[in-house]
Amino acid sequence: MDSETTTKLKAIETWLTGEFAGIRSGQASPAILDSIKIESYGALLPIQQVGSVSIEDARTLRIAPWDTTQVKAIETAISEANLGVSVATDSSGLRVIFPELTSERRDQLLKLAKQRLEDARIRVRHVRDDEMKSLDRAEKDGDISEDEKFTEKDKVQKVVDSTNTALEALFAKKETELQS
Repeated sequence: MDSETTTKLKAIETWLTGEFAGIRSGQASPAILDSIKIESYGALLPIQQVGSVSIEDARTLRIAPWDTTQVKAIETAISEANLGVSVATDSSGLRVIFPELTSERRDQLLKLAKQRLEDARIRVRHVRDDEMKSLDRAEKDGDISEDEKFTEKDKVQKVVDSTNTALEALFAKKETELQS
């Protein structure tokens, strides 16, 4: 098994972590704003590059733009992102307010988290399948023996199993967060 496979599996785990960070729980999290881009001086920039984002309290984020003329653009971008949050402007910037989650919304978010977990599992299966085909090809070409092939396949499966366990742990953590 090559290090490229391990790198791909780690990338899948990192991707799922990022996806889960973007799924809103009842807590204010700056990560939910990561995907929003602001039109600023002719370029699309992430919010972190047009102002500072901080947590004001459990359900409120504060965005302090470096250029106060950007307030309207930031407000519009957040509203258009349809994140289920409300935005209020004041003299020092914007407040992003996270409403209490209804049980229906929690169910929707949980369903979304399950879908992201399944997407990650599918990616892991593709990586495993590619590696298994590569090992079969190497044996057929005479690069490795049959015993080496089976040993390598066992190693691949162990890494895939540990990755799947890590993905399940990420999901369990997000599920607990959503239901609290």
